[in-house]
Amino acid sequence: MQIETERLLMRPIVDYDADDVLEYCSEPNVGPNAGWKPHENIEETRDIMNKLMVGKENVFGIVLKGIDKMIGSITLNLDLRRKVPNVLMLGYVMSEHYWGKGLMTEAAKSVIKYGFEELSLNMITCTCFTDNSRSRRVIQKCGFKYEGTLRSCEVRYDGAIKDMEFYSLTKEEWNLKNNHYLFHNL
Repeated sequence: MQIETERLLMRPIVDYDADDVLEYCSEPNVGPNAGWKPHENIEETRDIMNKLMVGKENVFGIVLKGIDKMIGSITLNLDLRRKVPNVLMLGYVMSEHYWGKGLMTEAAKSVIKYGFEELSLNMITCTCFTDNSRSRRVIQKCGFKYEGTLRSCEVRYDGAIKDMEFYSLTKEEWNLKNNHYLFHNL
């Protein structure tokens, strides 16, 4: 399964992506914003890829068209806090060299559309640490509704105790937003 946008291609992650994955996962500001330590070497990256990425359903590498380089990844995974059918959680990470260009919002909107239209999800959820303003902005641009903040929710790899913001988007909310947009742009 592939998802294409104007500037990006979301495709399954394969073994030969290891160098690109190591490149963005070893950047000092990428992993900590998502709760994990930066990768230290290619072996660590390959191990994590085999456990979490390669051959996994609804896990996509974000490839920048034109240079055919994987610059991040985006997933729809089980939301372990909501044990209900037809609900998945959006997760994403991108090289800091590509932040601030609207690429993650572009990728997220296309994967959200895939989740509602192709997977028939009823809801997509998303979280971010309270100090991750860039991720919060992507979440807001995608139309997610703020549900609340769970204080002292997670212990990050380095022992830091973090507060987490919770968001959700229902299929009805997504349909309303997209129909409203289409109506005003006819």
